[in-house]
Amino acid sequence: MKVVLYQTSPVLLDIKSNIDDIIDKIHQGREKGAQLIVFPELALTGYFVSKEYHKVALRLDSKEIKLLASATKGTAAVVGFIEESPSMNFYNSALVAIDGKIVFASRKLNLPNYGVFEERKYFSSGKYIPVFKLFDFTIAVFICNDLWHPSLPYLGVTQKADIFITIFNSSQGSMGTAFSNIETWGIINRFYSRVFGIYNVCANRVGEEGIIEKREIDSGEDVSCDGNEPYRFWGGSEMLNPFGQVIAKAKMYEPDEIVAELSRDLLRQKKILLPYLRNDDPYFTHRELGRILFGKKKGGYFRT
Repeated sequence: MKVVLYQTSPVLLDIKSNIDDIIDKIHQGREKGAQLIVFPELALTGYFVSKEYHKVALRLDSKEIKLLASATKGTAAVVGFIEESPSMNFYNSALVAIDGKIVFASRKLNLPNYGVFEERKYFSSGKYIPVFKLFDFTIAVFICNDLWHPSLPYLGVTQKADIFITIFNSSQGSMGTAFSNIETWGIINRFYSRVFGIYNVCANRVGEEGIIEKREIDSGEDVSCDGNEPYRFWGGSEMLNPFGQVIAKAKMYEPDEIVAELSRDLLRQKKILLPYLRNDDPYFTHRELGRILFGKKKGGYFRT
């Protein structure tokens, strides 16, 4: 299966410009024979949307999402956006569209709410990890911080995922100076590919954004205050094979396009040579979680 990943630089809060750019790239990807086209987290809106989140949220039945889905005729795409549900909850989501039709929106489960991140302040959490089938591959979608919680990718492989689509917005300095985001994402991406024996298609974005807050002064007038230097998103999107080897790597700090062929034969080879998960028993995990969460504790030990 041929996968094309577009590392984009979305314009903050500008749905029209971003969707026009994405549709154009979907057409380009299809012309190059792409069977799956991947875009970063919040590719339709930019990241630091703050209190403006509801102004750029889209329902799955909105004309913009229908237009985006229709552009996937003859291919498939995963695109990050802000989703508004029929009950008016808002989600950091990834649209999955195949051959002109909406399949579902995968909703981010693990919302950060520390440092510069305020996602839990504005968004609701997803409730499950869906997978979808494409050309005999089973695919799970994860959004940024979801991959930092190992239980979530594990739930993907228990559903026999062959491919992880990992979309994120990672910028320099947003996590402080204690460690490098660039180095850490490289470690995380390789870990899941190698240990779970899956392809990992990892889409980050580029560009700069500042955090803009609107504050009301005594006159009642809203004034935009930006006391921070803009954060620089570093890109470096990559695709890794089931052995944890990078098979395509995007440029740092620049918009880019990378292409890779994903093979079921290589997945099979990994399972034969290094069958890490062959004896994994999700029923055991289920029983242990039940014991840990609900078992009675006596003398320092849980007993059933």
